[in-house]
Amino acid sequence: MPSPRRLRLLLIGVVAIVITTLVYTSQLRQSQDVDRRTFSDFYGRTKSELERVHSDHQTPPDSKDGKDKDGDGDLDADDALLAREMADRLKAAEQKAKDSANAKAPKPDAPEKVIGVGNSAAGQDKSKDKTGNKLEEKEAEEDHSVEATINEILKKSPVIIFSKTYCQFSKRAKGLLLEKYSINPEPYVVELDIHPLGKQIQDKLAKMTGRKTVPNIMINGKSIGGSDDLAQMDNNRELVEKIRTLGSVGGKTVEVKERFEEEK
Repeated sequence: MPSPRRLRLLLIGVVAIVITTLVYTSQLRQSQDVDRRTFSDFYGRTKSELERVHSDHQTPPDSKDGKDKDGDGDLDADDALLAREMADRLKAAEQKAKDSANAKAPKPDAPEKVIGVGNSAAGQDKSKDKTGNKLEEKEAEEDHSVEATINEILKKSPVIIFSKTYCQFSKRAKGLLLEKYSINPEPYVVELDIHPLGKQIQDKLAKMTGRKTVPNIMINGKSIGGSDDLAQMDNNRELVEKIRTLGSVGGKTVEVKERFEEEK
């Protein structure tokens, strides 16, 4: 038989095990009650919130597919007024968009501005006519000025040498008429490259005489050619007689002599 001491220890151990089991069982039961209550509360709150949100988004029974504009659940005069105002705003926005699109779109020319439609004279651009007329008037004035300048030059002497300072052919012609021969009245030289209207004068002489280059030798308004023509006439001994014949007009005579003969 066990000793009293061992029995006492065994009893104490059994009591401790029983107490521990009771405490653990009690705590487990309390934990299950808390969890069950917590889940039940969470489920209830969630369900209530979902039902509230769903009810807020539903159309009232009397709204008839959303025609209850003020959301009071009844179709009344306020709903009709709001509907008309909304329709007016939509029409105004649509008209504004159309007006903006039309303003940005290119507009066709008026019939009177289209050449070939209606009266041809009315179809012309009058501003262009005015510009063209001004240009023609300017050209006419310039042409008149050039003609007047040429007429003044031709009065300077019976023999006129239209030349350019850098042109070797002009230098050759001037050598014949100014150095080899003594001509009275003395030939008048016009250097076109330094004359203010040189280009215009040369163009006008081309139309008048058919000669576009320099030198251009003129006697009483008639061209006798350039340096090659002068050299050929001089070699054929025709130049002196040519100058005398064309230069002596209206009772005026032109004297032509070779300078080396005068020196002799």
